[in-house]
Amino acid sequence: MIDAPLTGKTILTTRAAGQSSQFAQLLQRQGATVIEVPALEIYPPTSWAALDGAIAQLHAFQWLILTSVNAVDYFFERLILQGNPAMADLKIAVVGQKTAARLMQQGITPNFIPPSFVADSLVESFPDRPHLANLKILFPRVETGGREVLVKEFTEGGAEVVEVAAYQSGCAQAIAPQVLEALTHGKVDIVTFASSKTVKCFAQMVGTALPDWQLPEAIAIASIGPQTSASCQELFGRVDIEASEYTLEGLTQAIVHWASLWAGRHG
Repeated sequence: MIDAPLTGKTILTTRAAGQSSQFAQLLQRQGATVIEVPALEIYPPTSWAALDGAIAQLHAFQWLILTSVNAVDYFFERLILQGNPAMADLKIAVVGQKTAARLMQQGITPNFIPPSFVADSLVESFPDRPHLANLKILFPRVETGGREVLVKEFTEGGAEVVEVAAYQSGCAQAIAPQVLEALTHGKVDIVTFASSKTVKCFAQMVGTALPDWQLPEAIAIASIGPQTSASCQELFGRVDIEASEYTLEGLTQAIVHWASLWAGRHG
């Protein structure tokens, strides 16, 4: 019997507290042992006023942009509380297949998903890009710490972008002792990151618990895409694995490919 490609590998995954273990399941199907670390906490914004006010004026917008599962969840929670105002004429753009899937759970198919699953690609390939000057766009987003490229590009093109806080994210306060033990005793082969925020939170959590400890070269660092990789380079000085398709499936494939190369060199 041939072993699955990640058999014998222990992979530490960083994620938001309470979110699904889809990524863990993908890795486990490839034979990996997975340690999950809740690095992010997601919670409501300081105030609902801006989001509720925008929802009350949905008829004034041509596009709604949702860039995360959290944005979908919190937007529709507030929409339902307001009695589901009509969205018939509102087009919806989403970033990422996970975001699209969560939107479809609401019974809505997005009008546009950018090909590269990142906000930069949304701007570059936006179907109404030639007509930005005539557009009013609603952008429910994380309250603080999000990237500004999307708003900047659309605004420079002449669109009116209304940003509203839909949720907030912050770093988890502590890392479990058993996770620290695994990290410091050579029991982890790969640590994975699916967002820049998880990179920063993981570094903060480990740095608080182990002030003088550095992530050893023996632990490979895996990133879901360029922005996350930039944060890895900034905080850890390297990236060993980067997905070419910026999804959890793509990251899984990149890890499997890396593991096959590693086995070839060390077999």
